[in-house]
Amino acid sequence: MNKFVVLLFVCAINFSVPVRSQSLLSWKITDLQEYINNADSVLVINFWATFCKPCIHELPYMQSIAQKLKDKKVAILLVSLDLPEAYPGTIDSFARVNKYTAPVVWLDETNADYFCPRVDKAWSGAIPTTLFINRKKGYRKLVQDEMNKDKFESELRKAL
Repeated sequence: MNKFVVLLFVCAINFSVPVRSQSLLSWKITDLQEYINNADSVLVINFWATFCKPCIHELPYMQSIAQKLKDKKVAILLVSLDLPEAYPGTIDSFARVNKYTAPVVWLDETNADYFCPRVDKAWSGAIPTTLFINRKKGYRKLVQDEMNKDKFESELRKAL
């Protein structure tokens, strides 16, 4: 539970400071579900991998748009779906080199038939995938495709 409190606190305080600890957090799907259930801000959860070019392409403007909207309590979480051999070194190093400012966690799950429907019943397992959640409004939308800057901003504004 402590890792969720710390992560939520860091997200709420300042989205512009790189969140990089000594080691990259490894979460199970139940950890991600708990994070979602305890969030008090608009969540943008992006599922990506270091080997996925469309994923990497969309991450910089996702972070920059969320930074512009931080006064509206928008939190981005980058959930790596890399293979176990990439954890933690490759993922953490990749995030640092690319200056990702959003928190990054690695989803320690190998069975997509198990974890995908727990994220969203419609999720096929494709990446990049982004989940927009505003629990206060009852808003939830899954986008299973690379988004350009305009599409991302439009989806985020709908969530707000």
